[in-house]
Amino acid sequence: MIGAGNVGATCAFVLAQMKIADVVLLDIYEGFAKGKALDMSQNASVLNYDGMVTGTADYNDIAGSDVVVVTSGFPRQPGMTREDLIGKNAEIVAQVGAGIKEHAPDAVIIVVTNPLDLMTYHMQQTTGFPPERVIGQAGVLDSARMAHFIALELNCAEEDVSPMVLGGHGDTMVPLPRYTTVGGIPITQLMPQDRIEAISARTASGGGEIVKLLERGSAFYAPGSAAAIMAESVLNDRRRVIPASCLLSGQYGLENVYIGVPCVLGANGVEQIFELELSESELASLQTSGEFYKKQLVDVLGY
Repeated sequence: MIGAGNVGATCAFVLAQMKIADVVLLDIYEGFAKGKALDMSQNASVLNYDGMVTGTADYNDIAGSDVVVVTSGFPRQPGMTREDLIGKNAEIVAQVGAGIKEHAPDAVIIVVTNPLDLMTYHMQQTTGFPPERVIGQAGVLDSARMAHFIALELNCAEEDVSPMVLGGHGDTMVPLPRYTTVGGIPITQLMPQDRIEAISARTASGGGEIVKLLERGSAFYAPGSAAAIMAESVLNDRRRVIPASCLLSGQYGLENVYIGVPCVLGANGVEQIFELELSESELASLQTSGEFYKKQLVDVLGY
């Protein structure tokens, strides 16, 4: 776990409780990482987990890692868009990528740092890792947010909601109501169009809503847990079908851009990308999202 802030610490805590891996929590502030790791370790007997949690500031301690989750970077502040973070976080991602490349060259990298899709591309370019081993965590979080809002609307169990959200992690995300079901029933049969549109809009601005409420920081429980779910699918070769930010090579008419799509996530990272049948408007929205990030890759990051 690169970054011992709220998101990284939450991810580490969830993984420790899964009892599937030892966790290294790395941060430039060594005491910060060691303190959180010690606190989690002391909690092991309370919650009955036994995986080792280690805090460090030394990249040597991530040697041989199977998965590296990157959460380090500046968080969003009120009034900031994810895109405002590009310049600040690009330098951090480059430094982290160099450390991973040297010490964990066989790892699958899960990027959480915002702006997510751009930083995932930047990480892949920095490390030179195969694209299938550099993945962005976005779709699991966006889907979870949509599932919550649908469950509130229908007063039903969240576990029965199966949402589908594609596109960039931000205002250009593309919720797909036709592929979103509750107990196998498409939500288009369960609620009127205006409520679907309202839920889709709230999902797209879900992170900003939390930033505004917190005033000093951004979401971390759901983002950290979502990254842990992805890491678990890799570590246990679960091959779960998960929406994630992947590098496209012609799928959905997009190339050389990271964007949220459904994929199979296993021991090798992205094992397969599914190309859904989309309506003209859905495909246009997804392509618009992709082109938005391609332009920023050129204009801001110089790719």
